Amino acid sequence: VSKVMNVAVIGASGYAGAELVGLLCQHDKVSIQHLIVSENSSSCGKLFSELHGRFKGVCDIPLQSFSKEWFEASADSLDVVFFATPHEFSADWAHAFVEAGVKVFDLSGGFRLKKPQDYPTFYGFEHANVDALASAKYGLAEWQQDDIANTNLIAVPGCYPTASLLSLKPITSNNFHIENSLIVVNGISGVSGAGRNASLATNFNEVSLKPYNILQHRHQPEISQEADAQVIFNPHLAPYKRGLLATVTLQLKAEVNAQQVNNAFEQAYADKPLVRLVDSWPEIGNVANTPFADVHWQLDEDKQVLVVSCAIDNLLKGAASQALQCFNISLGLPSEYSLL
Repeated sequence: VSKVMNVAVIGASGYAGAELVGLLCQHDKVSIQHLIVSENSSSCGKLFSELHGRFKGVCDIPLQSFSKEWFEASADSLDVVFFATPHEFSADWAHAFVEAGVKVFDLSGGFRLKKPQDYPTFYGFEHANVDALASAKYGLAEWQQDDIANTNLIAVPGCYPTASLLSLKPITSNNFHIENSLIVVNGISGVSGAGRNASLATNFNEVSLKPYNILQHRHQPEISQEADAQVIFNPHLAPYKRGLLATVTLQLKAEVNAQQVNNAFEQAYADKPLVRLVDSWPEIGNVANTPFADVHWQLDEDKQVLVVSCAIDNLLKGAASQALQCFNISLGLPSEYSLL
């Protein structure tokens, strides 16, 4: 790939958007043309580095506000757009970019669920673009390279689903689990997972470790859909800034042994440098501020119970760096290009 891609980021002021902009600045196949914020954003007109001080001298591009006029003036000159926006916004606008010949990487949940009827239930809106939804592909970078390479609309996975699916898919794709048995995913995320807008519930001084949205979290259908197995998902909010841990418990068929489990994980990730199979239970401290996913598992052969744990940075592997992996794959580059 010799061509440098002209890129815009919509939603550049939020946490995931800011991480993404930082990564794009380091990528030699990227030319950032526009950093866009919502129409009524107070950040409009400010430099990106005024909002996120660590990028001073790295990215001093001014933030522009989104409008139909901006879209009409700019879409033709873009190769790629990243959405780090509210779900409904990307659901409304992604197809317009695709129709203008721009490849879309959507970090929101606007295209993650395949069934249109799931959006009112889990996201609180009717999906406006069912045709676009049908053409969108899920972008779990380590598992869906072909899909990512052959579409113009990529739904970048949620942060909890990324850690959960990296843990689950070596097992469920081999049908090692007992069909229709209980699969429990316990997830814990830092406060940055709740986004940048202030709210009392996610104010650092108010947060202690607690479960939330039990049996109704929007990531449950996403994990179940992509693991091809129903899961119970228990998310927890924890009083630290960034990082996410998912621990999956499931029952394996009687004949499956530890060697087969080991082979499944080795086969899945031996050639995937951003997934590290570690020798002890993963820790947030080892992955925060990195693009890595650390995975460890243990099998109780008496009970045939498998526990798999995966730690990631929720803003990077759970959002921005995985979006960049998808971008790399779509260009025919190694998925880890510029991330290591």
